[in-house]
Amino acid sequence: MAFITQSLKNAALEAIAYCLLAVCLCLLWAPASHAAAPTEITQLLTERTEEGVYLSAVVRFDVPPVVEDALLKGIAIYFVVEADIYRDRWYWTDLRVASAARTLRLAYQPLTGRWRVNIVNGLITSSSGLRATFSQNYETLPEALSAIQRVSHWKIADASEVDPGEQYMLNLNFSLDLSQLPRPFQIGVAGQRDWTIAAQLKDRLRLTSAPPASEGNK
Repeated sequence: MAFITQSLKNAALEAIAYCLLAVCLCLLWAPASHAAAPTEITQLLTERTEEGVYLSAVVRFDVPPVVEDALLKGIAIYFVVEADIYRDRWYWTDLRVASAARTLRLAYQPLTGRWRVNIVNGLITSSSGLRATFSQNYETLPEALSAIQRVSHWKIADASEVDPGEQYMLNLNFSLDLSQLPRPFQIGVAGQRDWTIAAQLKDRLRLTSAPPASEGNK
């Protein structure tokens, strides 16, 4: 009986400590809170080649001081880019014909003083982990952010999935993924505007044809 009582006390103390940590994080960041600069998707270009549909764009956003402070403390930040293509249907809801996603991880390395960017095809789950298809180190935060903000020649659909004779809509989303933060941080930053970095673009899919390869590139 004494063992059970002690176990319950320990569990209660752990729960209280967890809540206090979350409250402290809120109090720590609350004074520095301010409205984050708007996130914007610009310079959108969609190309069609024999291999598929490729998307290029620039996502403009600023990193708020509280987010940069978390990075400097060793907390990795994750961004998600998602693109969906829908075919127009007058008789029913539009049909999603293609979907693509990628995850971008930004982290500071205190030992080297460098910033590291990992780009992963698809969304990261607890079972998939970090399967980086591209990773690069940068000397400064602006350089690392430039790699995250610029989407270049990203394949979002196979050529067979998009018929040139049909009409399509593109839905492009970019956001900071709070679900990848450590649990105490998720509670501490929930609802804080400084941690809301997100943009959405919905527009008619306008495809341009890629220029033919020159003889030297064939």
